[in-house]
Amino acid sequence: MKTILVTGIGGLTPRSITKIIRENPPDYKIIGVDANKKAIGFFMEGLLDEHYVCPRCDSPDYFPFLEKLIAEKKFDYAFVQPESEIVAWGDYYERHGNFPCPVFMGCKKLSESLRDKSIMAELLEGTDFIPKTIKVTQDNPRYEDVENEIGFPCWIRATEGTGGLGSLKLENLSSYKSWLFINSAIPEFTVSEFLTGRHLANEMLYYNNEYVKGAALECAEYVMANTAPSKVTGNTAFGRFLNEDRINRFCDDCIKYLCGKLQVPAHGILSFDLKEDKDGNLKVTEVNIRHMAYAGVMAQVGFDLIEDTIKIMEDGNADRVERAPFFHYEKPYIFLRDVDVEPIILESEDIFD
Repeated sequence: MKTILVTGIGGLTPRSITKIIRENPPDYKIIGVDANKKAIGFFMEGLLDEHYVCPRCDSPDYFPFLEKLIAEKKFDYAFVQPESEIVAWGDYYERHGNFPCPVFMGCKKLSESLRDKSIMAELLEGTDFIPKTIKVTQDNPRYEDVENEIGFPCWIRATEGTGGLGSLKLENLSSYKSWLFINSAIPEFTVSEFLTGRHLANEMLYYNNEYVKGAALECAEYVMANTAPSKVTGNTAFGRFLNEDRINRFCDDCIKYLCGKLQVPAHGILSFDLKEDKDGNLKVTEVNIRHMAYAGVMAQVGFDLIEDTIKIMEDGNADRVERAPFFHYEKPYIFLRDVDVEPIILESEDIFD
């Protein structure tokens, strides 16, 4: 029996990945770790075979703890999900020439550049890939630049983190100043032009610079939207699976541009958040360096990058992964999600008519 390590098991995406692994043969032993002793994944019946509280990845005890656990449990491979841990594992590879155990992820330089939205915005500055964007800090809020370069209404969000951290549509300078005060614990933000079109997502698999597989969806409505000032939360309540090749093509062009500027190969799982402008043009708002929260529901309708990731880690290559850069779902599937319930997949939204 193979043994898999899953880090950050308190998070939605690692739990979703683990559930899919549990549902599919063969049988795996799955061990989860998290820095939070109250991580919900520790207490979900049937999810894990074992679990351990581990140090935070910015602690000097993090890798000694993992190295000891890996030696004892003999992990065959790992799913590393929190982006801070992915960057830490990339740094480990640069220092040691190998990962603590087999894993599928990109290099540290690519991970660092995409994790920080302000760095990504700088790399894409002057292109059509992103909306007009500037970086601001609590110490340098750049009031005039926000008003004159970006204009109101505009969109503000933290440079790091997911789930819409610190996000809000700003109507005027007064609301901007108020938001900085309310979010004084967040040191750095990006401010960008406000986009009025659809919120889209795309998950893609790259192997040694080859675009292997990708599929898209629309985030139409959000869980507990009324609790967030931005009306956007990290969880989609209603979404549509999309067969729109232009989304995949746009994202692939963006990755090729970014990796060309960084002089690194595209490698690993890369997940896009996008918005359309008023004319329907696609704009990148975020690129995650890991599986996204929709990985589980996408797997249930035929787009299973979780199984593909296991194949790559098992084989040391992507030979067994189907080439599907413009993956098409068999039906116009939709999904419904909410707090404390499993997602529901329907074959069409015609059921609402």
